[in-house]
Amino acid sequence: MIRAIAVDDEPPALRILSNFCGRVDFIELQKTFFRANEALDFLATNAVDLIFLDINMPALSGLDFHKLLPQPTLVIFTTAYSEYAVEGFTLNAADYLLKPFTFDRFEQAVNKARDAYQFRQQQTERGKPAYLYVRADYRLYQIPLSDILFIEGLDDYLKIHRQQEKPVVCRMTMKAILQQLPETAASPERFSRVHRSFIVPMNRIEAVRNKTILLAGHEIPIGASYEADFFRQFGT
Repeated sequence: MIRAIAVDDEPPALRILSNFCGRVDFIELQKTFFRANEALDFLATNAVDLIFLDINMPALSGLDFHKLLPQPTLVIFTTAYSEYAVEGFTLNAADYLLKPFTFDRFEQAVNKARDAYQFRQQQTERGKPAYLYVRADYRLYQIPLSDILFIEGLDDYLKIHRQQEKPVVCRMTMKAILQQLPETAASPERFSRVHRSFIVPMNRIEAVRNKTILLAGHEIPIGASYEADFFRQFGT
């Protein structure tokens, strides 16, 4: 199931997208947004796979919105202005829908998005270099999972401690970043949340003393509510 949201300053357009998504069995439209800033706030703490994004919006254009995304996400641009098509495709959009569009044209676009989504999943499963993508300091960081020492939660921000570089601080929740990280035993880089404020890569753990993880010169506490799950994973 592909998790999606829609952003458009015209309520009728959002109703059409909601209706069309409801007719496709592999799209879960989680939320629609009339204001772009509210959509960005949602994306800061929630991971989605696809965004239906209007280009011509008053406060923030869809093209500028795309540049502010907290992580790489498939986008289908929607607009009544065909002159935006070329610029939309330069941003590697999955497709471009010119309003008003039919359900057949919508279905063609989401099928292309599904193909792109499945390709991404296959590349990950084939053991290609794995990265974490986060936006901070007006930049999009591509962080190799193998470089992450641990992740520390600071209210609505995260501090990603790295092996060779200084930490990256980004606006994101623990829940949202966990959705980007491998958590299965089959992955060579398996991450686990061990405390309300800490996520660690299991392969970097050097030792466990009482309820404290020793890792690269740091001591990471194990929270009571995470203890049983951690020791079950640590023993596998």
